[in-house]
Amino acid sequence: MPNIQKIQWDSDLIERYNVSGPRYTSYPTALQFNPSVNADYYLQALKQIPADAPLSLYVHIPFCWHVCYYCACNKVVTRDYARVNPYLDALAKEMAIVAKQLKGQTVKQVHWGGGTPTFLNAEDRLRLVSLLRQNFNIAKDSELECSIEVDPRTVSPDAISELRQLGFNRISLGVQDFNPKVQQAVNREQSLEDTSALVEAARTEGFRSISFDLIYGLPHQSVESFSETLDQVIELRPDRLSVFNYAHLPHRFRPQRRINSDDLPTGEEKLAILQLTIEKMQEAGYVYIGMDHFALPEDELAQAQEKGKLHRNFQGYTTHKDCDLIGLGVSSIGSINGDYIQSERELKEYLEQLEHEKLPVWRGARITRDDEIRKAVIFQIICNFELNIEDVETQFEINFWGYFSDSQERLKQMAADGLVEFSDDKLQVTDRGRLFVRNVCMAFDAYLGAQAELITYSKAI
Repeated sequence: MPNIQKIQWDSDLIERYNVSGPRYTSYPTALQFNPSVNADYYLQALKQIPADAPLSLYVHIPFCWHVCYYCACNKVVTRDYARVNPYLDALAKEMAIVAKQLKGQTVKQVHWGGGTPTFLNAEDRLRLVSLLRQNFNIAKDSELECSIEVDPRTVSPDAISELRQLGFNRISLGVQDFNPKVQQAVNREQSLEDTSALVEAARTEGFRSISFDLIYGLPHQSVESFSETLDQVIELRPDRLSVFNYAHLPHRFRPQRRINSDDLPTGEEKLAILQLTIEKMQEAGYVYIGMDHFALPEDELAQAQEKGKLHRNFQGYTTHKDCDLIGLGVSSIGSINGDYIQSERELKEYLEQLEHEKLPVWRGARITRDDEIRKAVIFQIICNFELNIEDVETQFEINFWGYFSDSQERLKQMAADGLVEFSDDKLQVTDRGRLFVRNVCMAFDAYLGAQAELITYSKAI
């Protein structure tokens, strides 16, 4: 069973290190994506995937019935269900083109995200599952991780049974906050009772994992109110929990303009809520996986981290490090042999490209040798809080501290602050430093440099 490391809270260090920085769901990050990756490049990349390489599929469903004011996802808010059929037709074409380039590789992981995947009715959910199985070699249930994001307002307990019959064995419930006043302020009202009923149904139906998403920093939240939400979450005991920091950027995301900035908690109160969350979840027996993720000790994420085998991709932390990721649907992002490929971000362009039987590639990133080295280092640190330097030197035939001399200079101050310990053969993020793991990773990021302060990222803490 994984050791539960206690996070040490230091307000002075937080004030100094709470700068903007990447979340490292990719390296290079999406800011470095460019049009040099196009449809032709993607076709060749698909053909070059080895026949014995396992695959992961991400399917993006952009539609939502309602707008949640905090949301910064790529979505289409509509009451017109007739828009679904053309989208599924386009997805079918995209799958057929992609599958034609493959060699029957086994798909070990499937994830439906959005938007709201459960915007689709039961008939169209079955249609989409059937399309996936027609085009790809999907592993049997015991060897497959098949997950779906669920808005509790859009499904009933009976629908949970239907999702399990379709092959889903992991479920992620969007909760955000159980406080009615907070829910009303962000236009996402759902009762504790409804969420609890779905959790009970998922357990009855044999889902292997139940995950909750929470957000802190929303209007009317306080330490006291969020503590009550956490108590309710702990009582329901999901296997995993993501607690995201709300970034109020109304100039970039139109729905956020409906949130009254005067109702938002102060920066100090947000940090107090985060501190409360970490302490409370650890007291309840959860492992702090890192960033904003928690998992029960018996969960696969916690066990993978204990073994140093945790990985990270655009869906967050994952145990499927060995899988090439194929993105399907508008704005989806895939990763093949380290390169990144993103589909058209606008629905109109996505549909038009597939109408002409062309893969709807918008942009991406071709990974260089330097990218590959830095990605290996950054992902190992952000996933497992430690780095075996000898392994990196052997894998890439480099002298580590010679290659990363600039990084070493930046790490010295972190070491002086007790965030990291490093030697010739190992770098270790301390218990004090776990909260600052993004800052540690930033020391190895070649794209930040002197321009770091000009780049719009979320705060590191």
